[in-house]
Amino acid sequence: MADEMIAWTWQSQGQPTGLKQESRALPVPGPGEVLLQNLSIGLNPVDWKMIEWGHPLWSPGHVPGVDGCGILLAAGAGVQLPAVMRYAYHQGLGQNGSFASHIVIRADALMAVPQGVDDAQAAALPCPGLTAWQALEKLPGTGGRDVLVCGGGGAVGLILCQLALRLGWRVWATASLSHHPALLSLGVSGVFDYHDPDWQQQLTAALGPRRLHAAFDTVSGTHARILAPLIGYNGHLICIQDRQESAPLSAFSTALSLHEVALNSIHQHGCREDLRLLRQAGTRLFSLVEQGSLELPPISVSGFSTLPDVLAEVRQGILRGKQVVLL
Repeated sequence: MADEMIAWTWQSQGQPTGLKQESRALPVPGPGEVLLQNLSIGLNPVDWKMIEWGHPLWSPGHVPGVDGCGILLAAGAGVQLPAVMRYAYHQGLGQNGSFASHIVIRADALMAVPQGVDDAQAAALPCPGLTAWQALEKLPGTGGRDVLVCGGGGAVGLILCQLALRLGWRVWATASLSHHPALLSLGVSGVFDYHDPDWQQQLTAALGPRRLHAAFDTVSGTHARILAPLIGYNGHLICIQDRQESAPLSAFSTALSLHEVALNSIHQHGCREDLRLLRQAGTRLFSLVEQGSLELPPISVSGFSTLPDVLAEVRQGILRGKQVVLL
């Protein structure tokens, strides 16, 4: 086993192209941790956002990145896992992340990757897939009513639409026109172009006498507020991007419930049972991918040396689909 690793490191607030490649000593896993050799790295919007904004726990030399897939090289005390398995993971923002040839991570955050899922798919799934799962966990019931997914063309929205359909919800979505055929082919009841200023009226007309039971917003807190009047009595507004700092509707009107989705928070505030449920959800999602029952966004792959440039293009909106770096 090599005694060094290569990493793209953060130095200060700025653009992804400001990341610096460094060689450093291979870290040693502590109790309950493992050392993985990364095979693939998934790029997510949160990556460039943290590089640009900074993070309270980051200092120069921090390794960004939350998603990856690798093979186990070493295990700390108390860890017993098969070394032959590939493991996918979602790393907490406060820890050194996936933008490296190796990573140390908590063993109870690992998800075994089945043989029928390739390395690129394994790294593409954790952040958007587990975010979609967590968002649906906010919604009580087992389907049969109308829900709206705003941003159905994005990675989270695409997976969320499919999982909601599997639970029996009647799903509507907003997306740019290029995504409409794919979403409709999955069984979404209707898709509305969010560029159209009349899309809300079109949705209301399509619903007829019914009202939305829930709306999932992947756009922004400001955008989520405009969805509140569309939701019926005792309904739910689930904010995946930002949160509602104040109630969007007056008290004692539709009795709207507000929900905040924050996947990263599990690493700081989650207990052992929370992580068990997360692993269980990840295992189920990987099984659906292997069976061909869960469609991921189109995946594009690139090399490790191009990581900062590719992430910069993700930030600029130049690249479509899911970007994965293979090592």
